[in-house]
Amino acid sequence: MSTLIPRRDPFFAEFDALVRRAFGPSPVRFPRPESGFTPAADVTRDGDDALVSLEVPGLDPATDVHVDVEEGRLVVHGERRDERSEENDGRRFREVRYGSFRRSFALPQHVTADAVSATYEAGVLKVRVAGAYAEPQKPGVTSIPVQVPAAELPAQGSEKGSEQE
Repeated sequence: MSTLIPRRDPFFAEFDALVRRAFGPSPVRFPRPESGFTPAADVTRDGDDALVSLEVPGLDPATDVHVDVEEGRLVVHGERRDERSEENDGRRFREVRYGSFRRSFALPQHVTADAVSATYEAGVLKVRVAGAYAEPQKPGVTSIPVQVPAAELPAQGSEKGSEQE
């Protein structure tokens, strides 16, 4: 977390006082969210797959972004920390933006974590949910073939065949 150091310049002190008088503290009835930011999301259909695109520019996808499947929900969460500093005419300007985010999307009951994959390119996280729009397989009867080792198979010239001759 950064600490602001008050400027000694009278203009900034006067400007700060003007802003405080005009806007005052934020009203209690409109609390600010603690989460930091909420990335824009777009959910589209690609055949039977769902494609969730989230705008998260400037993040390191290996450390800052996590994609999970929790209790039938696709959960994308992470943290952004962006620091910029600039020096001009002997003055230094430093800006730090940070905050965590969490987006959650309901998944169809038939979708498992194995159907989810994610890629990150040019600031956009794309999460593909394979088969999200596919019809779930209905329970029914499926015949399973019985495997028999070769040693257990009857020989071609079996005793039954020689008895009939």
